[in-house]
Amino acid sequence: MTTTIETRTAVLDDAHLGDIHGAFGTIRLDDHGERRGMSAKLKTLLAIVGPGLIVMVGDNDAGAFATYGQAGQNYGTHLLWTLLLLVPVLYINQEMVLRLGAVTGVGHARLILERFGKFWGAFSVIDLFLLNALTLVTEFIGITLATGYLGLPKVASVVLAAAIIIASGFTGSFRRFERIAIALCIGSLLLVPIYFIVHPAASQMAHDFVIPNMPGGSGQLSTVMLLIIGIVGTTVAPWQLFFQQSYVIDKRITPRFMKYEKADLWIGILIVVVGAAAVMGISTAAFAGTRGVGNFSDAAGLAHGIAAHSGKLVGVLFAVALLDASIIGAFAVSLSTAYAIGDVFGLKHSLHRGVGGAKGFYAVYAGLVGLAAVIVLIPGSPLGLLTEGVQTLAGVLLPSASVFLLLLCNDKQVLGPWVNGPRTNAFTAAVVGVLVTLSIILTASVLFPDITAGAILDIMATCGVAGVLAAGYSFTRRRTATKEDPVDRTGRDDWRMPPLETLTRPVMATGRKIGMSALRGYLFVALVLVVIKLVQVGLGH
Repeated sequence: MTTTIETRTAVLDDAHLGDIHGAFGTIRLDDHGERRGMSAKLKTLLAIVGPGLIVMVGDNDAGAFATYGQAGQNYGTHLLWTLLLLVPVLYINQEMVLRLGAVTGVGHARLILERFGKFWGAFSVIDLFLLNALTLVTEFIGITLATGYLGLPKVASVVLAAAIIIASGFTGSFRRFERIAIALCIGSLLLVPIYFIVHPAASQMAHDFVIPNMPGGSGQLSTVMLLIIGIVGTTVAPWQLFFQQSYVIDKRITPRFMKYEKADLWIGILIVVVGAAAVMGISTAAFAGTRGVGNFSDAAGLAHGIAAHSGKLVGVLFAVALLDASIIGAFAVSLSTAYAIGDVFGLKHSLHRGVGGAKGFYAVYAGLVGLAAVIVLIPGSPLGLLTEGVQTLAGVLLPSASVFLLLLCNDKQVLGPWVNGPRTNAFTAAVVGVLVTLSIILTASVLFPDITAGAILDIMATCGVAGVLAAGYSFTRRRTATKEDPVDRTGRDDWRMPPLETLTRPVMATGRKIGMSALRGYLFVALVLVVIKLVQVGLGH
C-alpha cells in the first residue's frame, strides 16, 4: 500500500508515510476515518490532537507575555477586543496551512519554491530564517527573566534549558516529542488558577472583550496603535504557517482526518485566547492603582507586580508559566526553521528519524537553539532591543507570508478539490489588506518616532481607498471574465497532490506579478530601514 501512495502523491519522505503515532493514541494507515460512536470519535481526536494545539500555544510565548502584559499594565483590559477580532484570522490562516499539509504532503517552503520559483522562494525562506533566529533569542530572554525571578543562576539556567530543548527533539520518536510538547501546553493552563487568585474584574473584562475601545483618545492613538500592531504581530506570526504545515505532514495526517485536525486547531485557539486574556487581566488587576501603571518594563517586572498584589507564591507561579511558555515557543520556532531548511535543501527532515537518519535536520535544530543561548549569555547584548526588533520585523514581514498562502490555496493543481472558496478568498484578501496597512504604520512609526495621530489616520485612509479600488477591480474583472466551471469537490477525502515534477508551474498574470513585486519591494525597503533604525538605536545614536 505504501508503494501505491508514493507513486501517486508528492509526499517527499517515506518517514511521512505510515501509521499516525500521536501523543494519546495510534491510527493505523488502513483506518479510513469512518469511526462511529462518540467513544471511537474521541479516540480518533485524541490521536490527532497536536499540530493545532502546539502551534497555537507556542504562540503565547515570551514575547506574547510581554506584549499582553504591557497592554494590561498600561491600558487595563481596554484592548481585549483585539483578541476576539484575531480569532477568525488565526483560524483562516492555520486552516489553510493544515489543508495544504494534509493534501499535498509537501512543506510550505518547498511549495513556494516549486510553484513560484527560486526568486520568490529565496526571499520567503531568508525572511523566515532571520526572523525565527531572532524570535528564538527572545524565547531565551524569557527563560532568563523567569529563572532570574526564581533566583536561579543565569548561565546554568540557559544551558540547562537549551539542553532540554535539544534533547527533547533528539529522541528519534515523534510520539515522545509530541508528549513532551503537549505536557508543556497543559502547563500553560497554569495561568487559569493565577487568574482566579489575582481575581480581575470579570464584568469589565467581558465588556472590553466584545466592545472595541481606544484608550487615551486621539492624543495616544499612535502609542495605542503600535501596541495593537504588537498584539497582531505576536499572535499571528509567519513561523506558524511553516510549522503547522510541516508538522501535519510529519504526523502523517491525511485529508480523511481533516475535521479532527480542525477541531484540534479550535482547541488551540481557545487556549491561546484564554491565556492571552488571562495575562492581560492579571496585569490589569496587579497594577491598578499603583505607581506601576503605564511603566511597563518586562515580564519579570510583571511577576514582581503580581507578587506585590497577591503574594510571593503567585509571582512564582507566573514566572513558572513564563518559563513554560518560553520553552514551548523555543520548541516550535526552532522546529519550524529546521523543517523549512530541510524542505529547501532536500534534507531528510522528520521527528520519526533518529539523528543518524536526518543529520542535517537535527544539526539545524540544535544549532539554532545553541546560537540563541550563546547570544543571550553574551555580556552587554541588547536584549531589550532584540525583543522590540522581533515584534517590529514580524509585523513588517507578515503580509508577504499571507499573500503566498492565499495564492497556494487557490492553485488547483496543488489542492484540487480542496482549493479555497470565494468567501475564504474574500476574507483572506481583506486580512492581507489590513496587515499591509499595519505594516506601513509600523514602519512609519519606527522611522519617525514622533508620528502624529493624524498621520496614522491618513495612512489608514489611503490604504482603505486603495483596498476598495483593488476590490472593485477584482470584482469587475470576475464579472467580465469567462465563467469557470465550479470546483468538483466529490471524493476529496482521498485526493492528494500528484508528484511536484508532474505539475506545470502556474503562469502569473501581469497584474498579479506587478502587485507582488510592489509588495516585495516595499517590504524589502521597509525591512532594511527598520534594521538600520534598530542598529542606530542600539549604538545609541
